Order: sequence, then structure tokens, then C-alpha cells
Amino acid sequence: MADEKKINEDEVPESEGRGSLFDKFLNFIEKAGNKLPDPAMLFFLLLVIVWVFSALLSPIDFGEVHPRTGEALNVQNMLTGENLASFLANMIETFVLFAPLGIVLVAMLGVGVAEHSGWIDAGLKKLLGFTPKSLLTPMLILIAIVSHTAADAGYVLVIPLGGVIFYAAGRHPLAGIAAAFAGVSGGFSANFIPSAIDPLLMSFTLEAARILDPEIMLNPLNNIYFTALSSILIVSVGWYITDKIVEPRLEGIKVDGDEDEMPQMEDVTDKESRAFWFGFAAMILGLIGLFIWAWPEGSSLRDPNWDNPEVSSLFSFNAPLMQAIVPLIFILLLIPGVVYGYASGKYKSSKDMIDNMTKSMESMGYYVVMAFFCALFIDAFAKSNIGLLIALKGANFLQSLALPGQITIVGIVFLSAFVNILVGSASAKWALIAPIFVPMLMQLGISPDLTQAAYRVGDSVSNIITPLLPYFPLVVVFCQRYVKKTGIGTLISMMLPYSIIFLVVWTIFLLLYWWIGIPLSFEANYVYPAN
Repeated sequence: MADEKKINEDEVPESEGRGSLFDKFLNFIEKAGNKLPDPAMLFFLLLVIVWVFSALLSPIDFGEVHPRTGEALNVQNMLTGENLASFLANMIETFVLFAPLGIVLVAMLGVGVAEHSGWIDAGLKKLLGFTPKSLLTPMLILIAIVSHTAADAGYVLVIPLGGVIFYAAGRHPLAGIAAAFAGVSGGFSANFIPSAIDPLLMSFTLEAARILDPEIMLNPLNNIYFTALSSILIVSVGWYITDKIVEPRLEGIKVDGDEDEMPQMEDVTDKESRAFWFGFAAMILGLIGLFIWAWPEGSSLRDPNWDNPEVSSLFSFNAPLMQAIVPLIFILLLIPGVVYGYASGKYKSSKDMIDNMTKSMESMGYYVVMAFFCALFIDAFAKSNIGLLIALKGANFLQSLALPGQITIVGIVFLSAFVNILVGSASAKWALIAPIFVPMLMQLGISPDLTQAAYRVGDSVSNIITPLLPYFPLVVVFCQRYVKKTGIGTLISMMLPYSIIFLVVWTIFLLLYWWIGIPLSFEANYVYPAN
């Protein structure tokens, strides 16, 4: 029994040595990645590396100009007395204001009540009761894609549920986490429901396009048809990768997590079933109340400064509704969890609810430690300008090649995927390189709408393999719930097939989409100037 439970850090799936060349490559990635230091310590070491390289590179004039400000772009020395003093003075603020930290902890309070009261467990059992085991993967990826509408909620809600669903169905839980992660992050730009990221990216595209054409106008949802059809592609390809590549590799990795914390497949009692539907009805009533609040034109949940009649002011990136997504998720999960707890008899007093919240926070302790070092590293990396300089060098090199339009589009996809490994924020990255890419392709007769679509493909596919993604440490923690020795290498080797195949297939899909001439959206074009 002890031998079955033991997992060495260097352990790889049992298929090593007798699998395909790609399997051996993934095994190597896993072994090499798991030899890296603990993720928290790795972020600290990366922080030190950024400091050292910023000092070495700061005297060098790279000859780059920031495309938005017009000022010279140089590497900032983070080891000067002034910057070190600022680092210490702002350390607490940098950590506390680290965006994923608040999102994760607030959402997990609601998730904790819904999960530990038993409401989520009962719902999953009912879901598994009528969903064929063979269709769990596409259903999970589809749910992950839809979660984009709720900002970053998919990271803290759908990804852990992927592990729960697969484990409860008798499948490897890490495969469920991988499939959900691929849908939430690898397919970030695949969605058939508008979200705040759509008008946000378009605003930078429009600003860049007006460098060449001050009178141009763009539709805020200028890629919605493409992203909608892309969701079908990502579900289909992700389904194949999960069932045929990723899950077979996980057969040699034992699940050694705490069995008391994992879902079991006992039947739902009549009392639990009634309690589940009471909780579900309470959540629906909450959604109806939210709809009644948000629907009127003068609703306080709308963006009062939004003046585009084609897109609802509810979906503006400044709309209070979009800003309140995570608190709303907390409330909309808290309500059914509490109702289920009392209706099922698991809650005797409010203390039981608080105990569930406390229990969910206990499991987040390790993530908080990692988030501390991750926040400091990402802040220093951004302030040093190293990532931005690499992005500009790549964009200018691509521009200097003066390639045909189709090849340039492919180059933008691949360059965006590479830069995404270094600069995580989709909007910040596009704000930097859009002023180069958009006017450049407009001069080649390619519309800003198509250029943005190419960027969105590249920006999505490499999210799942970069430890610089702010939520990457959280996904490691979710995996460790089932396999205690899960490291960065394990997660990267699981996600690499998704990243590589998504990159190739999605790029080909974009080119075919363009060649056939399917509209990118209503009032969107492929060519500039528009016919």
C-alpha cells in the first residue's frame, strides 16, 4: 500500500520509454519541470533574475520608442536605491492589489459554502446521472468557454469542478482539470456570448487604426461571429486531446489526495434531492432579481457613459455589472449553499456556514503564499520594461520582413503566442503592439477587425503553458488536491498538447475562415478600406 501511495518528484507516466516520440517529449518536459524549485520559490528566483537583468540591460539604448507615448523605451534598473525603496514601500500594496488574489478568495468563500454544504456535490451527481460518460469532456469544455462571460470566474469555479466531475465519474481528475483549464484559458477568445473583453480589445484596435485613418469606426463586437464558431472548434479539438492524448498519459499517475475531500458517487437521497432543488430555485430567483435590476435603461448596473446603440451598456468594460461579477458569483453560490444546508439538515446554525467558509480558506493557504511572490515578480517584470521591449522588438522585426498578408497574419498569431508567455494581460499587451500591427496591415489592405482576430488566437493558446499567468499557481494547487506531488512540470506537460494543437489548428481555421469569407461579425470587414 505504501508503494502505491509513493510518488517521487521525478516520476513520469508508466508509458515512458514505450510511447511515441511526442509522449517521450512530454515526459521529458514533466521531469524537467518538476525539478524546478517549489512554485513559490521559483517566483522569488525569477524576481531576483529580473532585478539582475534589469541592471545589466538598463545602460543599453535599444532604439525603441513606445508606440503609445512616443517616449524612448528602455529597461529600468530595478536595483537602484530609489526603485528598491519603492519596492519595499509598496510591497504590501502590490500583494493586496494583486488582481487574482481578491478574485480567488472572494469567489472561494461562496464556492466553499456551495461545496461543503453538499449542494454542488448533489448537483454533480444529478448531472452525471443523465450525462453519458463519453460526453463529459465536451460538456466541461463548453461550460469553461461560457465562463469567459463572467470575467475570470472560470479559473476559480470551472477548473476545480473539472477535477470533481471527472473524479466522481471514475476518470482521472487531472484530466478534468486540464480540459477545463484548456477551455477557460487556452480557448480564451472562443465564446458565443459577448463579454467585457470584446469592447475592451476593440477600443485599443480603434485607437491604433485612427493613427492611419482618424475617421474610421469599428463595431465593439467586431469578432463575435469568429469567436462563436471558434468555440465549436475548441470544444471539438479539446475533446480529442483530452480523451486521446492527455488522459491516457495520466494512467501512470496515482491519485493520492485526501479521500475525505473528494466526491463520492453515493446515490442522492430524496431529502438531498429536494434540498438541491430548493437551492437551485433560490439561485434562479436571485438571477431573476439581478435581471430585473439590470434590465431598465437607467439601471445603476449599466455604464452611464456608454453611447453605442449596437452593444448593451451592460457589457461595457466599465459597467458596474462587469465590475461586480465576482461578488455576484459569491452571492449566487452562497444562497443555494445555505438553502441546501438548512433544507438537508446539514446546517443547524449560521456557524456551520462560517465553518464551511473557513474550511475553503484553509485550502487556499498555499496559494496565498505563492500569490505573494508571484505578485512581486509580475510587478517588477512589468516595471522593468523587459517584456514590453521583447514584444516591440518582435513586432518591428515582423514588420521589417514585409511579408504577404496571409503570412503576416500567421506571424502575428505566432508572435502574440510567444509574447503572451512573457506578458500576461491581453489588453495591456494589445495596447502595446496594436499601434504597430493595425496600421501596418491596414497599409497591406487588411482590416483592423482581421488583425485583432489574429491577435486573439495567439493571445489565447499559450496562456496554459506559462507560469507567468497569474492563475497558473492556483491551477497547480487544484491539481495537488488529487496528486500531492503535482509540480509546474506536471501541469505544463499536461497542457502542452492543447497549446501546440490549438495554435496550429486555430491558425488554419482562421485562414480558412478568411478564405471562405465568413463574416467576422456584423459591420466587420476583412479588407481596408472597406468595399
